[in-house]
Amino acid sequence: MNAKFADKLATTGFIAVALIFVAILASLFGYILVQGLPHISNSFLTTPSSIVRAGGGIRDQLFNSFYILFITMLFTVPLGVLGGVYMAEYAKPGKVTDFLRICIEMLASLPSIVVGMFGLLLFVNTFEWGYTIIGGALALTIFNIPVMVRVSEEAIRSIPRAQQEASLALGITKWHTIKTVILPAAFPGILTGAILASGRVFGEAAALLFTAGLSTPQLDFANLNPFAANSPLNIFRPAETLAVHIWSVNTNGIMPDVKEIALGGAAVLVISVLLFNIGARFIGKIIEKKLTAGK
Repeated sequence: MNAKFADKLATTGFIAVALIFVAILASLFGYILVQGLPHISNSFLTTPSSIVRAGGGIRDQLFNSFYILFITMLFTVPLGVLGGVYMAEYAKPGKVTDFLRICIEMLASLPSIVVGMFGLLLFVNTFEWGYTIIGGALALTIFNIPVMVRVSEEAIRSIPRAQQEASLALGITKWHTIKTVILPAAFPGILTGAILASGRVFGEAAALLFTAGLSTPQLDFANLNPFAANSPLNIFRPAETLAVHIWSVNTNGIMPDVKEIALGGAAVLVISVLLFNIGARFIGKIIEKKLTAGK
């Protein structure tokens, strides 16, 4: 086999694998959307769910999904980026750094249900918070920090060292160099990590079953007092997310339209993830241009 033929064969193989991935993704999304879109309506999106009667919506579960995502990312992004900065810029090669890296990899490989059980023991039982949004968000933070650390570290390491050395040669301190040169240049990679972590939060159910609960109180969206029991902003209330709701109606639902709710909820979940990813990348490009003064 000559080199040119081997090159063409490898190129064809890689293109075929890429097309297979695209076909699988398109088939999955197409099936969910074709099955679920007919069941989505304004009423479905804006009315609370019901555990017995038909015609219930997903208003509260959809809000809970975005709210838990927001709270989770408030913890995950800063901690993950700081961890990535430490591993890329401050950690010295040696046994301690190797041990830290092993710990991060082990944390990343933990099954989500194990993280949920840990959250149940710590946040629900030991802290006596009960099933809460903050407990669910902290459990998901534990779940997502390893991804954020690894992606941030790789993004920072991918920046040419010449940029950092040029900044240091001007007498600028290391932290100021990281803040003004390294992090803005690594922003696209860090944003990708944040989007990956967000996607896991949207679809996560096992960890939230044990921390955020399977119910949502009657919410009053006009009440913005974060300490009120019926306020949607209260982080110490139980909150069933959309992914958990889909699992719940499929396994324990007794309402007549279980199938329609599950299919419609799945389609809304997929559309939400797509819109969030597109919106995050659009906003990310605007922020990147401002940080790097790019055109």
